[in-house]
Amino acid sequence: MKKNTRWLIVFLLFIATGLSFLDRQVLSIAILKIQDEFQMTDVQYGMVNTSFLISYAVMFTLGGWLIDRVGGKTGLALAVGVWSVANSLHAVMTSFTQLLTYRFFLGMGEGGCFPGAAWTVYRWFDKKERALANGIAIGGSAIGAVVAPPLTILLSNQYGWRGGFLIPGLVGIAWVMIWLLIPWKKDAMTLSEPDSPAKHEAVSFLTLLKKRPTWVFILIRFLLDPVFYFMMFWIPKYLSSVRNVSFEQIGSLFWIPFLALGISNVVGGWLSGQLITGGYSVGKARKTVMGLAAVMTLSAPAIEWVSSVGVAVALMAVFMFAHGFWITNYITAISDMFGQKATSTVVGLSGTAGAVSGLLLNPLMGAVIEQYSYRPLWIASGLLYPLAFALLVGFIPKITPLFEGAQPAVLQSNTSST
Repeated sequence: MKKNTRWLIVFLLFIATGLSFLDRQVLSIAILKIQDEFQMTDVQYGMVNTSFLISYAVMFTLGGWLIDRVGGKTGLALAVGVWSVANSLHAVMTSFTQLLTYRFFLGMGEGGCFPGAAWTVYRWFDKKERALANGIAIGGSAIGAVVAPPLTILLSNQYGWRGGFLIPGLVGIAWVMIWLLIPWKKDAMTLSEPDSPAKHEAVSFLTLLKKRPTWVFILIRFLLDPVFYFMMFWIPKYLSSVRNVSFEQIGSLFWIPFLALGISNVVGGWLSGQLITGGYSVGKARKTVMGLAAVMTLSAPAIEWVSSVGVAVALMAVFMFAHGFWITNYITAISDMFGQKATSTVVGLSGTAGAVSGLLLNPLMGAVIEQYSYRPLWIASGLLYPLAFALLVGFIPKITPLFEGAQPAVLQSNTSST
């Protein structure tokens, strides 16, 4: 029963991260009908997206800081509750101002999702199982990206565009109720109460910013998140304008790289755990999988030169598969080093850096594409992960706990097998 509780929590984290990506993508499809109904301009739509990104970037850090102080159970309930209510309110919006406001609160809630997931996995799993659990937890985001377009179209056809917001929002509210029913504080797997702020003794921002690994993890995310945003936001346009793929065909192809991402989130975590079981140190296991991911991303520039659309999409899938290996072990490495006291805060700081970088560089991507081509972006995509890996290996030679008592208080009998 105790072990089942842990995996039930991971399953719920999978659903939460899936909802986070699904809920943020509904608008990209529903906007076609919203613009017609409310005569909303493209400039206003851009402002709506900016509203989300600003609150999301800020709350990635503040949400992580909060969760390190109140715990994953309370923190994630607040995060999912806020964004689910905000998403549901999209269904009753009657003006641009309301949409702008609801989008801001959607970003505010979603900013706490991934820091909360990382904190929770660290609290419930030991070093052997932690990467696998993280892979499953964050893998929901990829699956959310896969199902969002067809599900939104289905709900919109059945209930109108408002239903596309309301129904996922209600699912999120139901998730919060289920999440709060799990008896964390009485579960015998933990030797201390996971949501007791007094026992967390969360580390201050100033202390964290004095640690070199904090800045390394922030810099890595600043470098790499724009690459992921490029894959998310620009590939449909690339397939259309460069590869002459029809709108219908794009819908049948674009999900493939994200499915590869979801699978690799889990496989990358499993592989890391297997290496530890086989005798690798924690640091060597994480870096081995991340190094493999960095090598795999070197295939990205070939996307520009292959003649077949199918091969190009397959290479995109290879790239996203590599990203899944990378991001799972990247987040797990943060938890390995910063533990229960600061994992959410550091994940939040790095996530904010990535969101800000994406916000700044997306317009530059557009300028590069317009003035030159997609080629420089594919080349950069292939080179940045090896660069990030070199930074990781060079500036963090050992992945070991930075703070005393960083290892989670988990009963050995419950985590001896993987």
